Amino acid sequence: MNIEASHSERDAAPLPRRRTVGVSVGGVMVGADAPVVVQSMTNTDTADADSTVAQVAALARAGSEIVRITVDRDESAAAVPHIRERLERLGIFVPLVGDFHYIGHKLLADHPACAEALAKYRINPGNVGFKDKKDRQFVQIVEMAIRYDKPVRIGVNWGSLDQELLTRLMDENQRLPRPLSARAVTREAIIQSALLSAALAEETGLSRDKIILSAKVSQVQDLIAVYRDLSARTDHALHLGLTEAGMGTKGIVASSAAMGILLQEGIGDTIRVSLTPEPGGDRTREVQVAQELLQVMGFRQFVPVVAACPGCGRTTSTVFQELAEAIQSDLRKNMPLWREKYPGVEALNVAVMGCIVNGPGESKHADIGISLPGTGETPAAPVFVDGKKVATLRGPSIAADFQVMVADYIERRFGRPQAAE
Repeated sequence: MNIEASHSERDAAPLPRRRTVGVSVGGVMVGADAPVVVQSMTNTDTADADSTVAQVAALARAGSEIVRITVDRDESAAAVPHIRERLERLGIFVPLVGDFHYIGHKLLADHPACAEALAKYRINPGNVGFKDKKDRQFVQIVEMAIRYDKPVRIGVNWGSLDQELLTRLMDENQRLPRPLSARAVTREAIIQSALLSAALAEETGLSRDKIILSAKVSQVQDLIAVYRDLSARTDHALHLGLTEAGMGTKGIVASSAAMGILLQEGIGDTIRVSLTPEPGGDRTREVQVAQELLQVMGFRQFVPVVAACPGCGRTTSTVFQELAEAIQSDLRKNMPLWREKYPGVEALNVAVMGCIVNGPGESKHADIGISLPGTGETPAAPVFVDGKKVATLRGPSIAADFQVMVADYIERRFGRPQAAE
């Protein structure tokens, strides 16, 4: 077999990133040559400044690089500048995006401090206004963005699509010799809504480097089709997200499947994984999933990788599972501090394996790895550092001893040299 003919560099890499116009959102670059940005959204009542500050802080500490908040009434708009100020006192400068629907033009006009405090305005052209008010109120928001030098995201959602546009396209479709399906026409309406709105924003005077587009749907194949078409028709920066993705594994799988394909094709500049949290669940879960999606695809590094085998009949002990979970949780918990203290630590690779079959091999490939004893094996756990066996752990403290070795390795490899006194 001719290896050079059967394998190429492209086989193991995504397609080249689609070139888009870069947009600065509060200092975070979206598009152009910037890495794909992770963002999220609060589910608190923005008028409740305490809960909103707490959740924005948690999302930012988890790694959300942009956070969107709802601005739906006077009370929430009035709270925004206070939320911004309190976050900055906590040392959190994550850009805040205002999510406006129906009366955004009025809220921005009536609350100039809110308009100034936000880093970006999100406009949904399907519900910015209706009939003759639609374009006028859209333009008013764009004019506010121009006045305060803010970018906008024109976010189309098929749950609130411009019905006049959709009706017109459906009527035109029916007159075709071979009409398209209603689903295909709806996708075209979503794309046209985004493009027509962007054109109107530019005609109003908003520069191209102040506009991000999104076109969200709730079905995987529709999202892929919409963004493939949209990306071929514009060079605007694109925000990816599967709307109403759902709860738990369904939401994670659907979002990852849709956005993973698009990212592999070089489409997408910023992403959000829109998970419905369990009652009382942790909102930061969606940030973690977005980071892991980008990391496993090789786009960015956020946290050290922990390789762990799934377990089988050879690994009836749960020690390796418990250790893998403890190491992963410890790494993620400490990452906000470690990013500052140990530059490059997110590239660390740790292996926690459960038996002799693949354990030693996987551990040698990791920066630091341990191969725990499987069922019936000698109760000893060899530890490998940079491919070489450095120790064998035994006894009830294997897990704790290995965690200490991981911490020591991080300090030794990534710690800054101490300045001579």
